[in-house]
Amino acid sequence: MVRNIMNKQAEKIKELVEKRAKARLGGGEKAIQKQHDKGKYTARERIAMLLDEGSFEEMDMFVTHRCHNFGMEKKLYDGDGVVTGYGTISGRLVYIFAQDFTVNAGSLSETMALKICKVMDQAMKVGAPVIGLNDSGGARIQEGINSLAGFSEIFQRNIMASGVIPQISGIFGPCAGGAVYSPALTDFTLMIENTSYMFLTGPAVVKTVLGEDVTQEQLGGASVHSTKSGVTHFTAETEEEGIAMIKQLMSYIPQNNLEETPRVECTDPIDRKEDFLNEIIPDNPNQPYDMYKVIAGIVDNGEFFEVQPNYAKNIIIGFARFNGQSVGIVANQPKAMAGVLDSNASRKGARFVRFCDAFNIPLVTLVDVPGFLPGTGQEYNAVILHGAKLLYAYGECTVPKVTVTLRKSYGGSHIVMSSKQLRGDMNYAWPSAEIAVMGAAGAASVLYAKDAKALKAEGKEEEAKAFIQEKEDEYTKLFANPYVAAKYGYIDDVIEPRNTRFRIIRALAQLEGKRLTNPAKKHGNIPL
Repeated sequence: MVRNIMNKQAEKIKELVEKRAKARLGGGEKAIQKQHDKGKYTARERIAMLLDEGSFEEMDMFVTHRCHNFGMEKKLYDGDGVVTGYGTISGRLVYIFAQDFTVNAGSLSETMALKICKVMDQAMKVGAPVIGLNDSGGARIQEGINSLAGFSEIFQRNIMASGVIPQISGIFGPCAGGAVYSPALTDFTLMIENTSYMFLTGPAVVKTVLGEDVTQEQLGGASVHSTKSGVTHFTAETEEEGIAMIKQLMSYIPQNNLEETPRVECTDPIDRKEDFLNEIIPDNPNQPYDMYKVIAGIVDNGEFFEVQPNYAKNIIIGFARFNGQSVGIVANQPKAMAGVLDSNASRKGARFVRFCDAFNIPLVTLVDVPGFLPGTGQEYNAVILHGAKLLYAYGECTVPKVTVTLRKSYGGSHIVMSSKQLRGDMNYAWPSAEIAVMGAAGAASVLYAKDAKALKAEGKEEEAKAFIQEKEDEYTKLFANPYVAAKYGYIDDVIEPRNTRFRIIRALAQLEGKRLTNPAKKHGNIPL
C-alpha cells in the first residue's frame, strides 16, 4: 500500500519534471534552431544572461491560450509565447517578461497579456523594476479584440507604474503596430542593430498607402530610432552587449521612487584636481572644446554612462557617480552646433531631467549654451513648446541640483539650464563664464545700430566698424564674466575649474537632506 502511494507520487513528480522540460522548449527544438539561425537568442536564454545565476523564479509556466479560432486549438504551448517571473541583478530584485518568438512568433494573446500584467502588478506591490524583452510579431490576429484588450491592459499598467518603479524595454526582434506603445511608455528603450525594429505600420502598408518603398531597417531600425527619432535610448551590436548595457543602467537607478540612489565605494579621491580644466576653455569664444573631456575629468574614475549618445548631440545626458553617489548629468556640447538648444535637444534633456527627479537622482548641469537655434525650421517645429519642456522639467524638479557654468549662458537658454530662479540649489561658475542676455557682438549691434547706421550714411564705413568693435569690447568687459551674476547672488561662487569635482561633491553632500515639495495638485500640464 505504502509502495503504491510512493509509486503514484513518483509518477506525478516525473510528470511535473517532464512538463517543465517541455515548457522550457517553448515552440520546440526546430523553432529554437530557427531563432538561433537568425543570430538571436531565445527568451529563456536572454533571461539567463540578464539575471544572476540561479536567481530566476518563473511564474505561469503552464498557462496556455484559450483561442479556438482558425485552428489555434491545435497550437497549444505551455507558457504561450512569453516567459515571466522575477530574479536578481547584482543581488537586487527585478521582475521580467521576455516574449518567446518560437511560439506563434511571440504574437500577443489574451493570456500572454495576463501573464505580463501579473508581473507588473507584483512589481508595483513590492516596489521593484520591470524589464521587458520584446521579440514579437504583434497582436495575435486570431484573437481579434481580445489581443487588443490585452495590449491596452499592459499600457494602462505602464502608465500607472511610470515614476513609481523603473521600467526598461529591450527590443530584441520585431516590435510593430500597437506593441510599440509599451516600450514608448517605459523609461528606457534599447535596440539591437540590424536585428530589431519598431514601427506603427510596416513597409507593405507604407507602400500601399503612400507608394513609398522602404525597408524595415530604413523605416524603424535601431539606427533610425537612435539618430533621427530619438525613440530608443541605447543601441547594441549584439544581444550580449545589449544585456550588459541593461545591467549597467540598473546599477545607477534605485528600485523605486521611495528609495535613494545606489551608492558604491569610491576609490577616486574626492579632492582630485584636474589642471587641464584650467586651460580647456579656448581664448576665442567661438572655438569649440569637448564637453566629454570635462565630464571625464570630474566624475568618479572618469566613468560616464551616456543616454541617447547619437541623438541631438548638442546636449549630453547620462549617469555618473560623485563620491560613489549616482547622479544624472546634463551638459551642453560646444562641439555640436556650438551647444545651442533646439527642439530635439530640449526634448531629450527634459525627459531625462524628469526621470531623475522621479527617482531621486541628483542632477549636475554643465552649462555652455549660446541660445536657442533660430530660424523657420525650428519655429515651425515648435521650438517654443519643446524649449518650455526643459524649462518645466527643471522648474518642477525637487532633487538636489548643482549647476556649473563653464562659458556661455545667454538669454532664455541661461534660464532654462537649471538657473538659480528655477530653484537651482548650488550654482557655480568658472572665471570664463559669460552670463548675459546675449553675446557681445549681438548686443553691440542692437544697442548701437542707429549710431553705426549714421556713420555709414556719412560714408564712414571703417569708423562704423571700429565703433561697433569698441562697444563690443565694452560689453564684453561689463558682462562677459560671472561677477555681475555673482554680485546679485544668482551665482553662489566663482570656482577654479580644476577644483570642480571637489566643489560638486561638497555641494551634493550638503544637499543630502534636501526636502522640497511642489504644491498639492492632481498633476501639472507640461507643454507637449
